[in-house]
Order: sequence, then C-alpha cells, then structure tokens
Amino acid sequence: MPGLRHELACATRDATLAFARGLAARLTPGDTLLLEGDLGAGKSELARAIIQELMGGAIEVPSPTYTLVQHYAAPAGDILHADLYRLNGADELVELGLDDALGRALLLVEWPERAGPDWFPANSLTIRIAIGQGEARVLHLTGYAAWAVRLAPLLTRG
Repeated sequence: MPGLRHELACATRDATLAFARGLAARLTPGDTLLLEGDLGAGKSELARAIIQELMGGAIEVPSPTYTLVQHYAAPAGDILHADLYRLNGADELVELGLDDALGRALLLVEWPERAGPDWFPANSLTIRIAIGQGEARVLHLTGYAAWAVRLAPLLTRG
C-alpha cells in the first residue's frame, strides 16, 4: 500500500531541475521511476537532469522517443531511460530488455501506462507532472512509505 502521496509545486524550470538533481542523489540501482504527464509536461527533461547528475556532468541525453530505450553506464550502476509512447504492446517490453533490468538497473520510464497494469514493481516511485502557468510544474509523487523517508529532505522544496 502506498505511503507517499505528495504534491510538490515547482514555480520555475530551475526549481523542477533542482528537484530532479536532489532526487538523483537518493536513487540506487534497482529503483524504478514511472514518469507520467501530458505531452510537453517535462518527463524527458526530468529524466535528463537525473541522468546528467548521475553521470557526473552535462552529457547529451537524447529523448528515447524513437529508440524506445537509452542505456547509460553510470559510475553507480546502469541506467535505462525508456519512452513507451510508441509501444505496440506489453510483449515488446521483454524485447527491449526492461524485464531483465527490473531490480538491477535504475529505470526511468516515460508513459509507463502503455505497459499495462502491474508490469512495473509495486515499489516504484510514480511522478506525475502537471503543467502549470509558464514554467511552473506540479509534481505528484506516489509510492511506498520508504520513498517518503528517502525523499523527505526534498519534499519541502519548490
């Protein structure tokens, strides 16, 4: 049963990216982040900031919209950034290698609902990004109680 239900208002793009960088410092191999939101909400931008932070610099992080999955060998472990928008069925997830990565690599998954119900671990952190005015975003975070403990220092930012 989820224990984290938090809404975090980020008034600017910089505030959203600061949250992403802070989140990156609290992630470990085996974690799964499910990134939800409308087109243009900032799912790829949030993932990009996390990946750049974990890779230790301003590396190029292209959107995996057409490749479906991008792999990064970070110092702390593998990162897979997936965009399931163009997925034709949940069986393609196995072909992409996401099932092998579960529990081993850090997974950042855009459009996770395209995988169908119960495909990702119950202990995943879901971040639904809502578009506000201008650069403002509201991040709706849900997950198990352990996420509330891990993210406590970040939940008062905005």
